[in-house]
Amino acid sequence: MILHIVGYGNPILKKRAQKIEKNYPDLKALISDMFETMYHASGVGLAAPQIGKSIRLFIIDTSVFDSKDFEETSGFKTATLKKVFINPEIIDESGETKPFEEGCLSIPNVREIINRKSEITLSYFDENFIRHQDSFSGIIARVIQHEYDHIEGVLFTDKVSPFKKKLLKGKLNNILTGKVSVDYSMNFYKK
Repeated sequence: MILHIVGYGNPILKKRAQKIEKNYPDLKALISDMFETMYHASGVGLAAPQIGKSIRLFIIDTSVFDSKDFEETSGFKTATLKKVFINPEIIDESGETKPFEEGCLSIPNVREIINRKSEITLSYFDENFIRHQDSFSGIIARVIQHEYDHIEGVLFTDKVSPFKKKLLKGKLNNILTGKVSVDYSMNFYKK
């Protein structure tokens, strides 16, 4: 089932999400719905707060980055990973800091260059609640960090300079008021 994506301005996007237990109701169905929603919106990641659930769960599928064109234009090696992350915790961030343009399904039509570390180590549970500790690098590490920020209540627009924030104000206000066109189902926040 395709779910509504929560738009910029909704307080749930600025709230640190809560851990869940193995017996979380309908977890498998929720994960399946999240993947369906992410693919419908042409995303590479989706965090539970983006669908209105303040829980520590996100999914990624970086297969869109598996092309020679991407490798040549971005400077990242091609990489594909489809994965579920439950109750993740970043243990370490290392490597060089790299800039890359990011966007977000909750903040449509806004893209900005964001600096992130090139390597991370993460502890998490998979969809079967098996604990893992893995290291990721390159574009996969970047996508994970973006989605991890969502469960911490941080948006990529929080990472831009005050000057850039002023420049983005009009676009962000358009999202707040629903004056933005998207080709996926979205809930705009009304105070």
